[in-house]
Amino acid sequence: MPAGAGAGTVPSGMYRFALRPKWILFHLLIVLLVFTMVNLGIWQYHRYQSRTAFNDEVRSRFDLAAQPFDQLVTATTDPDDVEWLQASLTGTYLADEQLILINRGQYGQAGSDVVTPLELADGTLVLIDRGFLVEGSAVPAPPTGQVTVTGTIRTSERRSLGGLTDPPGELREAQRLDIERLAPQMPGPVAPVFVTLVTSEPSQTGGLQPLPAPELSNGPHLSYMVQWFIFSVCAIVGWVLALRRSAKKRLSEAAERTAADSPSPADDE
Repeated sequence: MPAGAGAGTVPSGMYRFALRPKWILFHLLIVLLVFTMVNLGIWQYHRYQSRTAFNDEVRSRFDLAAQPFDQLVTATTDPDDVEWLQASLTGTYLADEQLILINRGQYGQAGSDVVTPLELADGTLVLIDRGFLVEGSAVPAPPTGQVTVTGTIRTSERRSLGGLTDPPGELREAQRLDIERLAPQMPGPVAPVFVTLVTSEPSQTGGLQPLPAPELSNGPHLSYMVQWFIFSVCAIVGWVLALRRSAKKRLSEAAERTAADSPSPADDE
């Protein structure tokens, strides 16, 4: 037995097999897997940070008292700077310009959102998402006359990767509330943001459900990060065990061959 090689140990020379081409490919595969999983874990951590920053920003704005819309949204306002703030505005609904946002869902129910432009005193049109309507229900008309609305300012919706595209021309049903897309069919200048209705005076009728408040959970990103890091450690441990197991197997086979080649006492006699 080589010096320093106790029971259960593997002589270092027995790891020379790990330099063979197929083992080198195995090493590279493990390196690639660990690199990928560690980076996926880091990506999930960045998503967790982004989510918590988003939640903090929404909370800091959503809980503020409503302010007049014309003070929050001016010609120089960046829509992102006022999103999630509460605004109050007074005007008249243009019922003939009402449209439906299709393929919506809320609390497990399929349906649509009803959007009606509200004309302010200066002629500006603000698109008001008046609420969710369960599929199959009749679309309710908006209140007539002067209406005061309080709601949450939202930025224009954009098509996500793989999302459906609205056809060209004037729309009465749309996939999303894309202000730039809808503005040309409106009879006046349209504000660069829309408002999701919270309260209305006079109140609405017709079964429209208020839109829910934004979800402010941190999501599963932190647990996904931990999982990816655990998978990385498992891959490294598996690589070490595979090397040791193969080395011990080769050592055992070598010992059996040596014993078979050694002369027995009877042969010596």
